[in-house]
Amino acid sequence: MKNILLFLLAVGISFSVIAQEKFTEGVITMKQNMTSPNEQVNASLSAIGEMITTTYVDGTKSRTESSNPMSGDITIIIDAESNELLQLMDMPGLGKKYTSQKVEVTEEMLKDITVTEGTETKNVLGYDLKQYIISINQNGTEMTMEMFITDKIQGVKTQQTAMLGDKVNGYPLYMVIKMNQMGSEIIIKSEVTKMEAKPVDDNKFNLTPPEGYTKM
Repeated sequence: MKNILLFLLAVGISFSVIAQEKFTEGVITMKQNMTSPNEQVNASLSAIGEMITTTYVDGTKSRTESSNPMSGDITIIIDAESNELLQLMDMPGLGKKYTSQKVEVTEEMLKDITVTEGTETKNVLGYDLKQYIISINQNGTEMTMEMFITDKIQGVKTQQTAMLGDKVNGYPLYMVIKMNQMGSEIIIKSEVTKMEAKPVDDNKFNLTPPEGYTKM
């Protein structure tokens, strides 16, 4: 029995050590769900159900793919080094569209963003996460984000962290976003469920719109 306990303890320690290593290339899987205190809105969101997003990472480049019946297939490619973003959308009724832009965060934009380091911590997949609370008020619309971030993934930007400039360093493995849409609060919860370190094909991060997509 003693040997078994020592073996389990050793395995637990090895998993902890592996999980705390830096993650620079591989695939990250995240689950996401949306809810609302408004019963009518919540019924519509419940019909969408749990969404799964897959993010491919290599250095400062990322590609996030998601799909659901309402919004269709959405792919977001970000190069954090060149600050370029390509969004591909294959939406019901609209077809294949894309937007391409430079992600330029100005001092003026940052004035509307408040970042506060929280006191709570989380552990997701063996990674110790620090809490950050972000408030964004732009064009009369307020959005609050609670992010739990690991510093073991550096340089990679998500669609949410790209707008924060250097106010946050690291990658969120757990996130809660609260926003107001047409008078109703919507809460989006996201949590990483799997991280797999492995080589990723460079073609995943191609910033040229594929054939068949037209500019939105």
